[in-house]
Formats: sequence, structure tokens, C-alpha cells
Amino acid sequence: MAEMTMIEAIRDAMDIKLGQDKDVVVFGEDVGYFGGVFRCTAGLQEKYGTNRVFDCPINESGIVGTGIGMAAYGLRPCVEVQFADYIYPAYDQIVSEAARLRYRSAGDFTAPITIRTPCGGGIFGGQTHSQSPEAIFTHVSGLKTIMPSNPYDAKGMLIAAIEDDDPVLFVEPKRLYNGPFDGHHDRPAQSWAGHPMGEVPQGHYSVPIGKAAMRREGQDVTILAYGTMIFVAQAAVQETGIDAEIVDLRSLLPLDIETIVASVKKTGRCMIVHEATLTSGFGAELAAQVQERCFYHLEVPIERVTGWDTPYPHAQEWDYFPGPKRVGKALQTMMEAV
Repeated sequence: MAEMTMIEAIRDAMDIKLGQDKDVVVFGEDVGYFGGVFRCTAGLQEKYGTNRVFDCPINESGIVGTGIGMAAYGLRPCVEVQFADYIYPAYDQIVSEAARLRYRSAGDFTAPITIRTPCGGGIFGGQTHSQSPEAIFTHVSGLKTIMPSNPYDAKGMLIAAIEDDDPVLFVEPKRLYNGPFDGHHDRPAQSWAGHPMGEVPQGHYSVPIGKAAMRREGQDVTILAYGTMIFVAQAAVQETGIDAEIVDLRSLLPLDIETIVASVKKTGRCMIVHEATLTSGFGAELAAQVQERCFYHLEVPIERVTGWDTPYPHAQEWDYFPGPKRVGKALQTMMEAV
């Protein structure tokens, strides 16, 4: 085992696949010589050359479109969209081309492309560098959408994504790049050093796409979360003393509905926590799934704690961010309900 940050784990995954498979290529804005704005690709161009790791113009549609063409030709591109906020120009390429290629060609062609993109707030990025657009892509048949919450999962799931024969959107909570974040912005930053999930096996391994992870077992309420909100939920549980079960979805599409249902049936309560806006956020789909399958086991209505239906504010970032105080208050309300 080696201790890694999420940045190092992501870089290690790409390094391993570039070394194992000559068809893997990595490209995007500033990922080559500079090593990425968050340094996730640092050193890879020097090691594998400019034909395998290279920079692109600021053109997200062009980056993803080129990757789709490469994938159809037989390569396995791992492309980076520098911030999730700028993935929208590539939306048509992702939805109409990458996700549909296998279907529209009756299986003659596939698009084994992995699209990496950092998401979320907590870094004072404001409205154009803090968005969480993952729910938009979970509506798309043929596309897998995943979000790790720690270095161990980040490396294993990125390797699984690159090896997958279909397109995968790999969404990275940038507030977790250098350490877990529990939502207490006024406390010293935490590091992955010494954290159990910062221990990452050396060499090749994969974490299956479509399987959730149980982060904490409990009896009182099920918390469904992913990304940064896993650590916010853990902080809220610790501060309230409520015996909550925390399920890290990891994979939004495909969704591990069996693990979710088993947990909610056990606890009888369900809270959903995510950083994206409330309306049509992924929590709405989760609530519908739980309601359909667990109606007679629910003791109180399903609760959602999310970002607000506004652009991500710069000056009021911590009023927008669903922190442990807001999650804890909702937990206490649920437990007091008849």
C-alpha cells in the first residue's frame, strides 16, 4: 500500500493504463507540458511522449469529438474537461455521438472514451467553477456516470472506466483532491495522509462500476450521498449522535439499487445529500426509486439536503454548500417526526 492524494491516485491510474495499453491516450487543455490545472497529469507527457499525452485548444466540443473519433477507430482516449462547468459545449458530442454510437451502429462500433472533469465547490470558484452537473448526464442511455469520494476508489474506478468498452463520465470532486472535507471550512484543512481511504494499492486494480460502498452501518436512518457529501454526512452523524447508515453511491449510472433498498428497508428512513441544486438534481431520481421500492417501510417522508436553486454564489459560498449543520438539523427533524 502507498499513501496517495486523490490527485496522485488519478495520475497513477492513467500512468498504469498508458503503460499497459498502447491504445490509451490522454489529452485536454493544459494536460501535457503543464500537467493539468490540478496537476493530475503531471509528468505523463514527459514519460509517454507528445503522441500519447498532449494539449488541446480551448474547445470542449472538439476535445470530446476528437476522442469519440479515436474511440470508434479503436483507441481508448481519456480526455479531460478542465472544469465541469465547461462541459456544456461538449454535451451534444457526449449525448448524441458517444452514448449512441453502439446503439446506432447495431454494435459495429463502440466509444470506449473516458471523460474526466472536476466538479463542486468549496474552493471559492464562484458560479463558473463550482457546478455539479452530474444529474444532467444520468438521463442519458448508453453513458455511465461515476463519482469517487476517495483516492482508493478514484484509482480503481478510473482504471475500470478506461477499460470499459462504453463511454464513462468520470466526475472528480475537486474539494477532495488533497484531503477529505467535512464541510467545516473554518477548521484546518485535512490531508489524505494517515486516512484509511488514502491507502492505495500499487499497480493495477479496479473498482467495479455500478456498485455502492457502505461507509457506515447504522439503524436509525439511511443517508444516500456521493463525492464530498460522504464526509459532510459523516461529520453530521458524529455531531448529532444519530446512528445513521451512510451509503456512498460512487456510481450514479448504473445505480446499485439493491444496496440502497436493503439499507432503507432496514432503517425505515431515507435522507439524500448532494451538492448540486435541488430541482431535478440526482436526489429526485433517488427519491423516486426509494419511494417505489420501499414505500411500506418508510416511517417518515424522504428528505433531501442539497444546494439551492441558484447559481453558486462566490461571496456566500458556505451558505450554499450543504454543510454538516444543515445535514444534522435535517437528521434531527427526521428522528423527531412521528
